[in-house]
Amino acid sequence: MPLRTAFTELFGVRHPIALAPLGLTAGGELAAAVSNAGGLGLLGGGPGDRAWLDRELPILAQRASQPWGVGFQSWAVDLATVEHALAYGPRAMMLSFGNPAAFVPAIRRAGVPLILQVTDLAEARQAIALGADVIVAQGTEAGGHGARRGRSTLPFVPVVVDLAAPIPVLAAGGIADGRGLAAALALGAAGALIGTRFQATAESLADPEIKKAIVAGHGGDTERSTVLDIARGSQWPAVYPGRTLAHPFLAQWRGREAELAADATARQAYRDGVARGELPPLPVWAGECTDLITDVPPAAELVAALAGQAEDALTRAGRY
Repeated sequence: MPLRTAFTELFGVRHPIALAPLGLTAGGELAAAVSNAGGLGLLGGGPGDRAWLDRELPILAQRASQPWGVGFQSWAVDLATVEHALAYGPRAMMLSFGNPAAFVPAIRRAGVPLILQVTDLAEARQAIALGADVIVAQGTEAGGHGARRGRSTLPFVPVVVDLAAPIPVLAAGGIADGRGLAAALALGAAGALIGTRFQATAESLADPEIKKAIVAGHGGDTERSTVLDIARGSQWPAVYPGRTLAHPFLAQWRGREAELAADATARQAYRDGVARGELPPLPVWAGECTDLITDVPPAAELVAALAGQAEDALTRAGRY
């Protein structure tokens, strides 16, 4: 029996599962596979690289036979790029990290449901005020970027659910199997937004070495930090540090972020180390759920497995 929620009804999808719009990793093939399997595939538009979008958006639009959407980072994207993506006819637009207000009128004019991700209660209140159709409550267990002083998924999600009602809320952060999806539903969420688990799928654009690292990784080896953003010259706002697997440069500079930001020689040493192959070329963005990821399946198989596991978990829980 499919799990029906306000989220599945809003988008006309079979399962309460959404692909996190992993920046430049959740490409057209992955998003289409998730959508065609009954979830909501969200293209990872990230900062809005036009060349990347013009390559991946047509793939998604052509291959997806079910509803799909696009996600952007509010702090990095511009309005023209959001409007460019809207021209492809997505059924959802998701914005995360930063103030999304400037983009809301264009999304409303296009008649596209708006998904806003929040990392604290202030952002949740803003999302409600802006008229979000769906709110994603991201806990600190999530891989990639998130709140410096956020809250764990388990206590954060039900608070946002109560605050936002009747707006549907998706849980995000630390969810990698159907048990996590079932737990999200038990907390009152209308589904789950899942990132790290989908990064390790056949269709993901992540480098094979990153997929291998996620499969081999452990949640206890992940941590949030701005060190690798500083080293790479990334412009990510410091209020959103990134959760990654262990990295030698992070171990060297942990707790010395201000010193690193002021040390051009150290940042050059990072680039030199990458060029010589002594340092990993990219951070491995990964959440605390990494221990639950043991393979790299096709996305459609993963969607079916997540839904089936969630149904089984809820059935078992019902016996109590």
